[in-house]
Amino acid sequence: MENLTLKIDGMSCGHCVARVEKALKQLDGVNVNRVEVGAADVTYDPAKTPFAKIREAIDDAGYTAHPVERAERIA
Repeated sequence: MENLTLKIDGMSCGHCVARVEKALKQLDGVNVNRVEVGAADVTYDPAKTPFAKIREAIDDAGYTAHPVERAERIA
């Protein structure tokens, strides 16, 4: 299992949070730790669901996801 922090563009409200959370929870091997406006933290099994599938699910929900590098999370 790997931890992943995402910056998500296009989110502005609670409805956006719910859409992204729902999209992520439907993916096999993905555990949603936190979703808030503009960001999400998940733990996932890359053998079951590669990052490309996570990004695709968020894109399909109407938003754009970018992984946050470890240095960005610390800063």
